[in-house]
Amino acid sequence: MAEHRKKFTDYDQPAVAVDLALMTVSRGVLQVMVMRRRDADRVGGEWALPGGFVHVDVTLEDTVADVLRKKANLQDVYLEQVGTFGALDRDPRGRVISVAYFALTPGARIETAVAERDDLDLMTVRVAWQGEAGGPVELIGSDNRVADLAFDHAMLIGHVVARLRGKLDYTAIGLELLPAKFTLNDVQTIHEAILGRSLSKPPFRRKLLDRGLIVATGEFRSGAAHRPAELYRRKA
Repeated sequence: MAEHRKKFTDYDQPAVAVDLALMTVSRGVLQVMVMRRRDADRVGGEWALPGGFVHVDVTLEDTVADVLRKKANLQDVYLEQVGTFGALDRDPRGRVISVAYFALTPGARIETAVAERDDLDLMTVRVAWQGEAGGPVELIGSDNRVADLAFDHAMLIGHVVARLRGKLDYTAIGLELLPAKFTLNDVQTIHEAILGRSLSKPPFRRKLLDRGLIVATGEFRSGAAHRPAELYRRKA
């Protein structure tokens, strides 16, 4: 007797979604874009990361690109997959597995994108843990109140922060948050905002220059009351 084999349709089909944590550093603090949910009573929170469901004929990459363009109002940013979140109770509407991504862009770009939409906001990320341990975070709105986040997005953003902290020391990922030309102080501000602690200027700058990731442009930032700061760019 032939062994009975289950068909693909015999298995439950959970929904698959993508969520996008679009991060930046603005005014010296780490921030993330969030979207206001009109169905807060159904999803368990007023704010959430931009996201969307994956259709059977669309790739993950195309889905997150669509979310970036249509919901986050941005294109052409650094994008990286951070992990998969599949807790049974993560979405009160039903069984949803989410593939999480983070995107990085300079503060000016994301501030412009947010200003053009009435359902987007940029909130400060408050982290209660140090190092790369990870854990949930809190988002602080412009009214200095803790935002009511839906789903497991507080934990998801925490994973993104931990990933960024882990990659700062061996990649040029922090430079994705800077414009084409920047000062050494700009780079240090980015690192301090992500790490959540101050860094000693001389050793940080020495290590940064020794890594050979940036080169001097020969230009200086004008308009400052003190000595103009030299401008750098990423090494080609």
